[in-house]
Order: sequence, then C-alpha cells, then structure tokens
Amino acid sequence: MTTEQLLAPDARGDRAGVTGPLNYLLIGSDLRASNPGAGQRADSIVIVHIPAGLNRAYLVSVPRDLLVQIPADPAAGYTGGTDRINAAFQFGNAGATGAKLLSATVTLLTGVRFDGAAILDFSGFRRVIDLIGGVQMCVDTEVRSIHTGHVFTTGCHQMDGARALDYVRQRYDLPNGDYDRQRHQQQLLKAVLQKVDLGDLVAQPVRLDQFIRAVGSSFTVDTSGVPVEDLAFALRGLRPEALLGVQMPTHAQDVAGSSYSMLDPAADSLFRALRQAQVPDWTTVNPAWVNRL
Repeated sequence: MTTEQLLAPDARGDRAGVTGPLNYLLIGSDLRASNPGAGQRADSIVIVHIPAGLNRAYLVSVPRDLLVQIPADPAAGYTGGTDRINAAFQFGNAGATGAKLLSATVTLLTGVRFDGAAILDFSGFRRVIDLIGGVQMCVDTEVRSIHTGHVFTTGCHQMDGARALDYVRQRYDLPNGDYDRQRHQQQLLKAVLQKVDLGDLVAQPVRLDQFIRAVGSSFTVDTSGVPVEDLAFALRGLRPEALLGVQMPTHAQDVAGSSYSMLDPAADSLFRALRQAQVPDWTTVNPAWVNRL
C-alpha cells in the first residue's frame, strides 16, 4: 500500500493517533487507461465522519459539479479560480499533489480539517471487489449503462468489480441524476464493508497482513502517521449497518449555459456539524438530506 502526503498543511488536523471524532477524505480517480489524455479529475469525493465511539460512520458525498473557489497552487502552476470542485484534482496535477489541492479546496469550502485521506482508482477498486468475491447491490431504478450498454434491472444482484463500478458511475436517466449516483456509491462502500469484516480481520493478524498486501496496489493513503494495521484495529467495531449516507445540501443551477451544483443554506449547518462533531444531531434534524443505505 502506497503511503504519501495527500493533505495540504491547512487541511490536516492536529490530533494524534486514532481517537475520535475523525474525518477522512476519500478521492475516487477517473483516470482511464484507454484515454489518459482526457485528464484525471476526481470522479468521487466523500467526507467520512466517524464519531468519537468509532462504531459509526457518516458518508458525506461532495457533488463533483459543485461550483467552488479553488485556491492557487504555485507548485502545480495553477493560479486559482472558480470551477467545479472535481477539477482541483486535475489542476494539482493529479496523484498526491492533486489530492493536496483538492483537500485544500474542501477545507476552504467547509472549514473541516482531516485526519487522513485516500486515493483509489477505478481499476484498483475493481480488483478489490473481485478479491472479496463481489458484492450484492440492490438496484432501485432500471438504468442502461452509457459505457457498456448493460441494463441494470431492479432488484438485488451479485456483481463483480467491473459490473458494480459500471453501475455506480451511472447518472443519466436516473430520477435524481448525480444525487442518485452519489447514493449508489455510498451503497457500494457499505456493500464492501459487509464483505470485509474488520473485526474478523484484526483478530487474525496474518490474514490482515495478507489482505493489506493484496489491496495495497489499489490505494494511496495518508493516515497522518498511523500504521494501517492500527487504524483497522481502532475501527474494528464499525459495522455495515452503522453506515449512514448524507447528501450535501445542494441544488442544480445553470450558470452561463453550464450546469453546476450550488450550495443550499442548510450546507452551512452541515459543515459546522462536521467541524464540531455534531453530525448525528444534524442528521436527526435534517432527515431530508439522509440516504438510508
């Protein structure tokens, strides 16, 4: 597993060790081996909030088309500007430097500082899903893939890595467009956790080491100096049923002929809840923005 500095200095928290509450930044890269010249934006951006008990997690999806201020990054040759948030990863030249600019952008937007981060690419995550024997995904709206032409019919289906990732990348022809795509990605993270029992893994150190080695090529991580094994042990009580999806309060808006996601007033209270470790209370008061996974 590759370890790098993925967080900008201003985006990194100051807590030591693995004591909650915790905030992690997950970045899904959309680099296509078949079309590397198309650039590399962050296809998925998720803030993972883990309360102090370390036995629950809230997955806050950041719309990739969210219009934000991206700070300057002189080292990457970027002078700063307003753009879709997923462009920050590309403007920072992708990889670790792109993650730093993206983390700085998310912190500028939310005020949240992070305890760690991870980058995963489509091909790598596909291998992880195949390694664990696939996942069960429940399709709520029939949709045809714009990439493969496969029709995902309603109902629960066992999917391998390629099929699962194809499904969670769909947003066209879905009732809520990109918001449905975000929810499906949250469901996939839950489905993976259902197959990977952290409590069972940490109870078998040899198996844990084998698993970390097997998935290591799929992830680049920044744990703020905490060994991955220690992080897995600390989160051993996190169960799939304790995952809750959160939709960032936004709405679609046309700006100069282009469609963007724009923040709703309720977003400020969500950002404050993340900073002050009050996310459970926020979801109780704002059920309309909660995705039951």
